[in-house]
Amino acid sequence: MNDAPEQVKQSWWRRLSSGLKRTSSSLGGAVADLVSKRKLDRAMVEDIEDVLLRADLGTDVAARIAAAVGQGRYDKAISADEVKAVVAAEVEKVLTPVARPLVIDAAMKPFVILVVGVNGSGKTTTIGKLTAKLTAEGRKVMLAAGDTFRAAAIEQLKIWGSRTGAPVIAREQGGDSAGLAFDALTAAKADARDVLLIDTAGRLQNKAELMNELEKVVRVLRKVDASAPHAVLLVLDATVGQNALSQVEAFGKTAGVTGLVMTKLDGTARGGILVALAERFKLPVHFIGVGEGVDDLAPFTARDFARAVAGIDET
Repeated sequence: MNDAPEQVKQSWWRRLSSGLKRTSSSLGGAVADLVSKRKLDRAMVEDIEDVLLRADLGTDVAARIAAAVGQGRYDKAISADEVKAVVAAEVEKVLTPVARPLVIDAAMKPFVILVVGVNGSGKTTTIGKLTAKLTAEGRKVMLAAGDTFRAAAIEQLKIWGSRTGAPVIAREQGGDSAGLAFDALTAAKADARDVLLIDTAGRLQNKAELMNELEKVVRVLRKVDASAPHAVLLVLDATVGQNALSQVEAFGKTAGVTGLVMTKLDGTARGGILVALAERFKLPVHFIGVGEGVDDLAPFTARDFARAVAGIDET
């Protein structure tokens, strides 16, 4: 019986490393090519830095890793595995401070979580998976279908609600999302719910009127509870690469993002961008998603992610 958690860990590792395959194989292949041809010199360190930049790790991190690779190794042969080990160690240093769980403060009742992001980033699915997790922990959850633009999002949330036993506050398509948020928080208070999860319309970070509407949702929530929302989760699609940086910046200004969830780590992902985000914004990364299943949203762990990015096989 004792090996069950170990099996779970192994299957999670397999999914994570295959989800980061695009990043790790392009990185690993390029590094192997470089180190097999010559001894380590300044030009090779610069080439390694270029490889790291192409993997979306960001300029600061790429420069730091390349310098760490060069440390004490000039004019010596270096193996691809040695470079990978340095990459993993340096990436882990960047990620460790941001790998923080989402803490639900029981004193805030309900604890209001506003979920934001651009269209197609996986917000509604993330809310469903999060609801399943929180319900399994014994919390009473309520959902608010604040993406009033898309009938499909409202339906999707209702399906997750019936699956997890969480009531869903919804209106017809095209309704006022701020008004819906107000009603949902009022209802969640009256029903003594532990957590209220609010979906929002997917909006591009450069569409001013939609960003204004998001500000209005936050303002209206504060009329019911001055401390709400207690967490603002930005859901990022891992396939977008560099575009994620401007998303974090824009949503941070508008909604006061408190933490990140990275979804769609499914093999096409450019997972290195999470390292650049951690370095630049220092925002907590609470969860990563590697698939559509309810168990495919897992707490973010720096060491696992760093080793998967570097392409180190877990034994």
